[in-house]
Amino acid sequence: MLKFSGSSVVAALLIVVVFGAFFFCEYLIYFPTILKCAWPKQSRARGGEGTDGRPTDSAVRAMVLSDTHLLGAVGGHWFDKLRREWQMERAFQTALWLLKPEIVFILGDIFDEGKWSSQQHWEDDVRRFHRMFRHSTDTELVVLVGNHDIGFHYEMDWFKLQRFEKVFNASSTRIVTKKGVNFLLVNSVALHGDGCPICQSVEKDLIKLSRDLNCSLQDGEETENCEGSQTYPPTAPIMLQHYPLYRVSDASCTGQDAAPPEERHLLFREKYDVLSKEASQRLLRWFKPRLILSGHTHSGCEVLHDNKYPEISVPSFSWRNRNNPSFILASVSPSGHSLSKCFLPEESTVIGVYCSAGACLLLLLLAHCLWMKRLLQLSLCLLGKHKSL
Repeated sequence: MLKFSGSSVVAALLIVVVFGAFFFCEYLIYFPTILKCAWPKQSRARGGEGTDGRPTDSAVRAMVLSDTHLLGAVGGHWFDKLRREWQMERAFQTALWLLKPEIVFILGDIFDEGKWSSQQHWEDDVRRFHRMFRHSTDTELVVLVGNHDIGFHYEMDWFKLQRFEKVFNASSTRIVTKKGVNFLLVNSVALHGDGCPICQSVEKDLIKLSRDLNCSLQDGEETENCEGSQTYPPTAPIMLQHYPLYRVSDASCTGQDAAPPEERHLLFREKYDVLSKEASQRLLRWFKPRLILSGHTHSGCEVLHDNKYPEISVPSFSWRNRNNPSFILASVSPSGHSLSKCFLPEESTVIGVYCSAGACLLLLLLAHCLWMKRLLQLSLCLLGKHKSL
């Protein structure tokens, strides 16, 4: 019969506590958290749903996240990279496995230092991105450009923009169509309206896309202005971009992922925190989107522009920017859409688990030391009695 010493039992308990805490915090915690999420239901008039609660084939299952901010070589500490990038990788891979989206949108600021990184550092950042956000051929990944990817308006140039577009094999301003749904992708960094070359090019692309969409919405009616236009499904687009449309502040934003109360009343700066009033009105006038999805602020918010154009600001996906990251699940059909929010594990929860495990380790070690001390005292006492005999 096997006999275990007290030291062996304590060592075994220490190993169980350490590896148990590590496995839970680094792998297991993502499953019960994301299992709480579900694709939003739509009425049958707006696309319908199956008996299992998932949208039917007429609805696109789209996952939307934002502001991953992969750290670069200049300002990124190695442990910060390791910790936050592992969190995003495990969250993304778990979400793909459990939720199986058909298309994933990332609303810009993919990288933290794309605005100034050298070619060598850029290639390293891209390699890490593709490893973290790997996906099967059943899922399409669509990436939008943000100010940290190519620089703010005064920092961006053709080299940075084309470098970004080459990596993701697509123009930064375009329409992606899936199952009759038009997703309009906007390079919002270039919407300053000051006549810069990139701004002029993006505005030209947007005017053409607006013409094509408006002609498609005429339901086959031929007009002189629509000759040679590209045809899209006749539905209002869902507009995705990095910068939010103009709003004064986040004062009206609510919810657990809204900006902290002390920051909600801070006034936004046009062309820095949000688009300008003029650029925002132009986009709404040109496209009349049924929904706008944006990022940049790192916090959640719902805004209704002109009492008819809803905008959702998507919070950051990274622990580096907020304690409770989240992403959007959207069931979108040609005639309607439904949204739900999926929260990721909170970083404070993981820190709490590790602190609790550390406390357990200290208690086990303390108990073991006290037990060894008493055992030693007992041995010395028995040895003294034996000598006295």
